[in-house]
Amino acid sequence: MEEYKGTIAEIIFHNNENGYTVAVFETELEAFTVVGNLPAVSVGRHYRLRGEFTMHPTYGEQFAIREFEEELPSTEDGIRDFLASGAMKGVGRKTAAAIVERFGENTLQVIEEDPGQLCGISGIGPKTAAKISEAFKQHREFANITLYLQNYGINSHYAMKLYEVYGADTIQAIEENPYQLVDDIFGIGFKKADKIAEKMGIAHDDRFRIQSGIKFTLTYFAGEGNTFLPQEELCEKTGQMLDLPMQQIEDNIAEMAFTGEIHVENLDNRTVVFLMPYYLAEQNVCKCLSMINDAGLKPVAGKIDSLIQRTERSTGIFLSENQKHAVTSSLKMGVSVITGGPGTGKTTIINTIINILEDSGLKTAIAAPTGRAAKRITETSGHYASTIHRLLEYYFSESENRMRFGRTKENPLEYDAIIVDEASMIDLLLMNGLVSAIRPGTRLIIVGDSDQLPSVGAGNVLRDIIDSEYIYCTKLTEIFRQAKESMIVVNAHRINKGEYPDCNARDKDFFLLHRSREKDMLQTIKELCLTRLPDYYTDLSPVADIQVLTPVRKGLLGSINLNKELQEVLNPPNEALEEKTFGDRTFREGDKVMQIKNNYQMAWKNLEDFTEGEGVFNGDVGFIRKVDREFNELTVVYDEVRYVTYHFNQLEELELAYAVTVHKSQGSEFPIVIMPISWFPPMLATRNLLYTGVTRGKRVVVLVGSQNKLEGMVDNNRIKERYSGLVYRLRRIFSMETAGGDADDFDQMDQ
Repeated sequence: MEEYKGTIAEIIFHNNENGYTVAVFETELEAFTVVGNLPAVSVGRHYRLRGEFTMHPTYGEQFAIREFEEELPSTEDGIRDFLASGAMKGVGRKTAAAIVERFGENTLQVIEEDPGQLCGISGIGPKTAAKISEAFKQHREFANITLYLQNYGINSHYAMKLYEVYGADTIQAIEENPYQLVDDIFGIGFKKADKIAEKMGIAHDDRFRIQSGIKFTLTYFAGEGNTFLPQEELCEKTGQMLDLPMQQIEDNIAEMAFTGEIHVENLDNRTVVFLMPYYLAEQNVCKCLSMINDAGLKPVAGKIDSLIQRTERSTGIFLSENQKHAVTSSLKMGVSVITGGPGTGKTTIINTIINILEDSGLKTAIAAPTGRAAKRITETSGHYASTIHRLLEYYFSESENRMRFGRTKENPLEYDAIIVDEASMIDLLLMNGLVSAIRPGTRLIIVGDSDQLPSVGAGNVLRDIIDSEYIYCTKLTEIFRQAKESMIVVNAHRINKGEYPDCNARDKDFFLLHRSREKDMLQTIKELCLTRLPDYYTDLSPVADIQVLTPVRKGLLGSINLNKELQEVLNPPNEALEEKTFGDRTFREGDKVMQIKNNYQMAWKNLEDFTEGEGVFNGDVGFIRKVDREFNELTVVYDEVRYVTYHFNQLEELELAYAVTVHKSQGSEFPIVIMPISWFPPMLATRNLLYTGVTRGKRVVVLVGSQNKLEGMVDNNRIKERYSGLVYRLRRIFSMETAGGDADDFDQMDQ
């Protein structure tokens, strides 16, 4: 690495959150652009920088900072600039000049060791002098900590996070147990902490290492959808990762269970291990469902059969016997489930239930797991639907520095009925938040397609509830006349039954374009989006109305590469279009983009009715209206009217959305869906993934690829098993109640 000593002359860009900086750095001989992490940087600060020069394709030669060391100035001019740079809060240029004029090159020594002398300067009293001294000490403290952490490969971004949590005790905390960083610092995982510990010489079999490894394994598999792991499997996988014998892992599991860090129990005749949040959530979901299911309900305004008939006459839509049964059970039961595939009338049933509840004066809420799903429900039902998070008044608690639900057991939802659609997407922790906030006496109606992909988060909530047979469930299987005319609907059901889809029927809406090579598939997808489909369906927009879905993110046919290729043909570079490169992504005016995390504090403005609000949600799709390089901002329009402004340092929340994974598409519908059918990993090339992708299409579905691979996906009914205890706990309640057990025994039944 090269090393340079100099001063920050100009700051081009600085991210306060992570310290990422682009600046002009002046040495005695030259000035050049530097990029890297410099927390709390300001003009006039002196640094010793280590790194290397790199060539950026757009911005030319830059010095990439790998390590830095701030140096305190020794000259009067340097000290004056340092004090006025913003490093010392409350000291402006005038005050800085007065202090340096009085104490000269001894200024910093006076500030640190004898700040009382500052009181002799006009405008500085004892309190101000103490604040200046404390700010200087904190500045020195953080600089020393940052320098220390660099020895262990911890950059300034994480140094800032560590200092915010541990303050002056940062070094002591790391030396005592570097593995606590995994729990305390977002972004530092087990592997990073393990490298730090190795550099510090911590023993390979240290109990902190083993116990952190156990939690890491449980957390990793929770990310794969599991709420627990069998103890034998946990010991095996953790032992392999740590290169330690299984017995040592087992001993530490026992110790962690004793201290309450994890929960161990016998479930379905095997010993299993939970992270405590998932164990407590499963317990609470079962308890709440039992209470809601057994509570008395406010009656509807008349006999249900008569109310259904009245609704049929007013809407002109008549229900089948099974649909009437679904409506009746939903109105009679505390908790009920309605499940079925496309075209089976779930929306009709929901609308009928809502009409009856509202006519009966019962206050009803409708919600879904994602903003896209909620919007679709609003459009199809004519009734407002919100996300579950918004229903539960999700907010940021500054005192706890984390997000919380405003609606809880102590502050429950004030509704007589709650309908939750797209329930296959609900994970265990979200379900726990929802049922905790529902008062007994409220109808909870759960609607979803249990054959779709399960939730991204841990748990198998909808399928577990259905399989337990504890909650009453109506299964819809009949496809109605209008839906029968759609090959999308017909083929979705064929796929779900393990039958091959009927493709390329004349004047229909489901096609397979045979291509055997991935290069040819990619080229065909580009042609379909650019010319072939827009030329035929002239009322549709090639960008807004055509959605490419893919099972994977990586590879030639993964969403990352597909987005680059489709951006190139659908919205190519143009001198008239501003763009911003962020990491490996380029965002250009006119691009189709997706929000990839829930941001409940992001402000938006509706330029149609001039209303304002907050909240942009994971999966929301919009279009870039403006890239403003002067103010480092990018504006995205959602739903054609909601304008959201992102600062350039927030662009990690956005991805291009010409192509998205099937998982990301859940809860959405698109006029035209295009999907490559090639070799994909067997765990992804499955029947229910194909089924989920196909059911996203409303008007046309075009598959591009191999007939053999398509049939292989239909044949692959390998549904990855998720370890979830919810189904067993619900079955226990069912068994207890069937046997006449006391509901008060619930809390003891898992002990």
